[in-house]
Amino acid sequence: MEIKASDVKALREKTGAGMMECKKALDQANGDAAEAEKLLKEKGLAAVAKRADRATAEGRIFIRQQGTKVAMIEVTCETDFVAKNTDFIALGEKLLDITFAKGYTKVEKEHSDMLLELATKIRENMSVRRLCVVEVPSVAVAATYVHSDHKTGVITVIRGSTDVRVKQFAYDCCLHLAAFTPTFIKQSDVPQSYIDEQTEIFKAQMDQDEKVKSKPENVKAGILKGKISKHLAEVCFMDQMFVKDDKKSVTVKLAETGKEVGAALTFGQIELYVLGK
Repeated sequence: MEIKASDVKALREKTGAGMMECKKALDQANGDAAEAEKLLKEKGLAAVAKRADRATAEGRIFIRQQGTKVAMIEVTCETDFVAKNTDFIALGEKLLDITFAKGYTKVEKEHSDMLLELATKIRENMSVRRLCVVEVPSVAVAATYVHSDHKTGVITVIRGSTDVRVKQFAYDCCLHLAAFTPTFIKQSDVPQSYIDEQTEIFKAQMDQDEKVKSKPENVKAGILKGKISKHLAEVCFMDQMFVKDDKKSVTVKLAETGKEVGAALTFGQIELYVLGK
């Protein structure tokens, strides 16, 4: 039967498949658009399945605050070209829509199904890698930040005040977290296994240092303790020198901000997403 160009065009717009693929599918389906669409989806799904083992090192991080909740989603794909695709960006926003509408707090099947539809159309491996939803307490502020390349996203909550100055400080903390990507938030978060590993590394370095290894054991113990303390201050957010005042730690700046607004401030939930990490 004769396949109209308008039917091919309509099928292409609906599925994103190539013109020749659409015409071939309509031929196979004897002009039945629904059947042709099904055939294209089957072929598309097969193409996606074949790419399932392909690395998804690119992607985009999406954040939105709605009422007392803030959601952040990391969506990955294979190429930077797709990450900048308007359909991919629109899908990220739709994933946030459904997260708030359904009250989801983790990646659900509905998220994956929505993504699969686009992956089928574009024929590139994609995934909703992770999702978090942060609840903002009544006497608290939340700030968010997504870096210009959309590969780093941060949510910071500070409890104790809703003052605009606290909101600004929370935003500055987002900038700090995005810039320094600390491994831990505070020292109590650091597992003993991590400290043990760093201790062994520093001991090995000291054993190779001629000036250090000849010193008395108590002196070496003091040097080792100092190295561990310095390292933890470098990898823990609250002990790092603040991005906008490198003479004071984040903890000190938090206390100063609290004094300025007349409130005892504490950090609430902090979420840092770095694409692929």
